[in-house]
Amino acid sequence: MSYPRIATLKNVELFRQHTAVLGIDLPCDDQIDSSPSGPLAQAYQRERGTIGNRFCILPMEGWDGETEGRPSDLTRRRWQNFGLSGAKLIWGGEAVAVQPLGRANPNQLLINEQTLPDIIGLRELLVSTHVQQFGTDNDLLVGLQLTHSGRFARPRVKSRPEPRIAYRHPVLDAKVGVVDDAPILSDDELKQLIDDFIRAAVLADQAGYAFVDIKHCHGYLGHEILSGFDRPGIYGGTFENRTRFLRDIVAGINAAAPNLEIGVRISLFDFVPYQPGPDRTGVPAQAAPYRCAFGGDGTGLGIDLTEPKKFLELLRSLGIELVCSTVGSPYYNPHIQRPALFPPSDGYLPPEDPLVGVARQINITAELKRAFRDLIVVGSGYSYLQEWLPHVGQRAVRDGNVDFVGLGRMVLSYPELPADVLSGKGLQRKKICRTFSDCTTAPRNGMVSGCYPLDPFYKSRPEREKMVALKQELELHS
Repeated sequence: MSYPRIATLKNVELFRQHTAVLGIDLPCDDQIDSSPSGPLAQAYQRERGTIGNRFCILPMEGWDGETEGRPSDLTRRRWQNFGLSGAKLIWGGEAVAVQPLGRANPNQLLINEQTLPDIIGLRELLVSTHVQQFGTDNDLLVGLQLTHSGRFARPRVKSRPEPRIAYRHPVLDAKVGVVDDAPILSDDELKQLIDDFIRAAVLADQAGYAFVDIKHCHGYLGHEILSGFDRPGIYGGTFENRTRFLRDIVAGINAAAPNLEIGVRISLFDFVPYQPGPDRTGVPAQAAPYRCAFGGDGTGLGIDLTEPKKFLELLRSLGIELVCSTVGSPYYNPHIQRPALFPPSDGYLPPEDPLVGVARQINITAELKRAFRDLIVVGSGYSYLQEWLPHVGQRAVRDGNVDFVGLGRMVLSYPELPADVLSGKGLQRKKICRTFSDCTTAPRNGMVSGCYPLDPFYKSRPEREKMVALKQELELHS
């Protein structure tokens, strides 16, 4: 089934009419208020200081670092663009591994004593660029996302999975070559990994980052542990056990780096993995019951927020107020996590209008924000909205349904979007991400990630021709 492109919805009324046809609740404002008192321009005041506006740059997984875990010129260019964006909250910059075997690819950044000067350099480049462009960094908050890729680790060869898992999975084991229990991390290995996270956080503190994100999303290890309902031992089974990994990391960071703030990016719910059907449209890879979804209702296709609410209560009790909401995983159900009209090369055609996935994320985030007014909540899923991103984001902030509008892949094609919106310039249509998914297809085929269709810098790179040939081949065989 084909769905209308956002670019064909030429005005707010047409956008509203389409959402009404879909039967989804996705309120948006008629006009963007670019005044200093507008919802997106308003500073967020808190005890730890001011965050200057309501745009946030979301962390993305890098595929362009050096093999020893240092950033490359491509990495530095991306971080410089973060500084140019005008967003005042930088959530983690990008995913940085806490140990070599936890890297999602051989070119992912790694934090240790040897790479620390480079990790410092990234932050300094971002901040100095921001100051040069906007005059001050007094209201800029920059964090670093710490991760272990778990099931999706590929630390040595891009094409070879080396998974470390929390439990055996009925669908995902086959996707990453798990055939026995050998890749399961023991309780002792998880304890060692907790120490790795704590050491990494201390280094991030030394590097001048204001906070670290202990990543619990997208099927990576922290998120997978939350769904380890059948895992034996002290890290599985009960909610208390499944959150022990996080609680012990937080306790260790608080003891070793007491001035470092902690945030958590959390997949609030999950669905069953999907796979291409006969016509390449996504279909569930397993029928109900499905027990492997944190925030799921047991069917694999529904949501139960009982445990996500308990998780946010836990964060509150731990003194954590920074929460970045997301859902699902880009590896096995991207249509709910990263709605797009065009799938990556190893994906599937969307089984629903992508706006349905956008509304699902925004509305779940709003429900939890209303229940936890004291938490600082960053929303995700906005990029697919394209022209109507600022209209929907402004309304969500104005209504108190989210505190910050998060931008991920949109920043690859259009890093200056926040600055343009806040200055009243309006959007530059030629830069708007159209969710072609090349930024995902490229790394999954051994190339560096970037916006090949829209960013002139990546258009001129040799990988661009490889991308064109790859997509032509995919169309020929679809």
